[in-house]
Amino acid sequence: MARPSIPIHLVCAAIAVAALFAGCASTRVDAQWSDPQLAPSSLRSARILVACEAHDETLKRICQDQLVAEVIARGATPVVAADIAVAGPGRSPNNEPYLNAARQAGAKAVLTHAITTADVSTGSGVSIGLGAFGIGGGSVRGGAGVSVPVGGGQTNTGYALSSRVTDTTGRTLWTARASASPSSDVSGQLSELTKAVFGAADKSQLF
Repeated sequence: MARPSIPIHLVCAAIAVAALFAGCASTRVDAQWSDPQLAPSSLRSARILVACEAHDETLKRICQDQLVAEVIARGATPVVAADIAVAGPGRSPNNEPYLNAARQAGAKAVLTHAITTADVSTGSGVSIGLGAFGIGGGSVRGGAGVSVPVGGGQTNTGYALSSRVTDTTGRTLWTARASASPSSDVSGQLSELTKAVFGAADKSQLF
């Protein structure tokens, strides 16, 4: 006995749902704030002390390289901060450890990226199946079906990036936070996060 064929609209529905799950993996800006008194293009052509905060040295160096490149691309001059002991990523509000270094370097502002992580397990994968379905007044039952697995059953790491700009007095000029879905591509995540927060800075006319 021939196995019943699966209606094309049900196959399309399964693929659409799978695409929806896959589309959840994205990088987004969660929130941002800027000083309402901040003049447009305040940091254009300025010297800026830049620093990355991360628990992992490799992440810190990757973040630092990307941060420098984005600042240069906007016509400003980055000055890389020396390694300064801080309480941890995102725990040095107003960039207090960097203010003296910024003043000594003749920088107009301090731009800091703080990287945090969250491990998320994808479990054994999500499966979407069509094993029995009805057509009109009848139904087709049995072994026919479509299964669309989503996820690889592994644990990846999702990163979040908190970016902030202060002047050399410690006054916050602009801040934003972006987050990425878990992925095994760490460098790619950091690159997308950096582009996201700089995109937000561009909309705020920071440079």
